[in-house]
Amino acid sequence: MATATARHILVSTEEECLKLKTEIEGGADFGEVAKLNSSCPSRMRGGDLGAFGPGQMVREFDEVVFSGEIGKVLGPVRTQFGYHLIEVTKRW
Repeated sequence: MATATARHILVSTEEECLKLKTEIEGGADFGEVAKLNSSCPSRMRGGDLGAFGPGQMVREFDEVVFSGEIGKVLGPVRTQFGYHLIEVTKRW
């Protein structure tokens, strides 16, 4: 079974998500942006979600984590919780 590690930033609007993505792509540190802006408790760890397998996260999140490019900021990804920016840090 596949396993991945990822970090994310969760916000309430697509507009805010796109703004933060632009900041990160412009050189801002993903972890720092997560700490300052994410509404998920993982923000205290720079958005780090640790290791998880398929089916442990909501479907939309899972699809991106297990198919998206590693090391790239992916999103906005809309889920029932809001809008996410996701960075897959490792997959095996």
